[in-house]
Amino acid sequence: MSGTVLVTGGSGYIAGFLIRQLVERGWTVNTTIRNLAKEAQVRATLGVAPEKLRFFAADLEQDAGWAEAMAGCSHVAHVASPFPAGAVSDDVLIPPARDGALRALRFAKAAGVKRFVLTSSVAAIAYGHPPANGAAFTERDWTDINAPGVGAYIKSKTVAERAARDWMAEHGAGMEFCSVNPSAVLGPVLSDDYSTSIQFVQRLLDGSVPGFPRIGFAVVDVRDLADLHVRALETPGLDGERFIGGGRFMQMEEVGAVLRARLGDKARKVPKRRVPDFVLRLMALFDGSIRQVVGELGRVRAIDPGHTAQVLGWRTRDEEQSIVDTAESLIERGIVKV
Repeated sequence: MSGTVLVTGGSGYIAGFLIRQLVERGWTVNTTIRNLAKEAQVRATLGVAPEKLRFFAADLEQDAGWAEAMAGCSHVAHVASPFPAGAVSDDVLIPPARDGALRALRFAKAAGVKRFVLTSSVAAIAYGHPPANGAAFTERDWTDINAPGVGAYIKSKTVAERAARDWMAEHGAGMEFCSVNPSAVLGPVLSDDYSTSIQFVQRLLDGSVPGFPRIGFAVVDVRDLADLHVRALETPGLDGERFIGGGRFMQMEEVGAVLRARLGDKARKVPKRRVPDFVLRLMALFDGSIRQVVGELGRVRAIDPGHTAQVLGWRTRDEEQSIVDTAESLIERGIVKV
């Protein structure tokens, strides 16, 4: 397709792969970053034709720059959202996620945008529920943010998506809206700005975790996730839809086994034993990133992307290959020393 599309958060991991794919398909891309001082660095990382990519300074919490970024765009992929590595409180994380989505919607509507795709998360689907007993979550499920143990990031994604859908119901006539809800994002890294999910692979490779906690996640490759966004932007007749982007649920112990089997000596620091639950809880007292996931001990949050496959013809590649590609990329870029 051709035309102009806005991809918010252009320096981010998912946005980078999405921008590349959109340009390859003939789109001209506008993108937002908080500080234009990063433009040259992001351009060098993405390596797309300069005439096909324009940068605008815009912040999730400020109006400045959004009208200019939206001007001339027929489509928007709102990818930008805070995702910190450490633990943060609700009032730090929820307002920019919610208000940023609403701000983008308001300016998109004012600019005459036809299709708005929100990058949400399975965090807005699969949490705050009783144990699923093997059943997979679908696009019909919603996280209960009032349930015990639901963290700030999970709340932020749920609140932001619900607020966006409520806004569309009241104000969005004439503009189509759908969401993409990815699971843990893995794959090759383009720079030091990559998905927080990749830290799990990084820590297994560099030996910074003594063993495997009873924690897992559904895997999606960033390249496939970008493709899903492209399909959500280009496929007609998707207003109101919600698309899960993810594959098989894998325990960290399974991820470690893949690394050892496929990487040989490069994976020599990957642990071979399990970490008792009490040890992880002790580590969480001193490490904010561990504290965010300690509530996942023993939980299985399988997801079912069948609706995404049926409507959009989308598939994710083999999860083991995504894990290997993640690891190889971290090693090649010197992020992990082996």
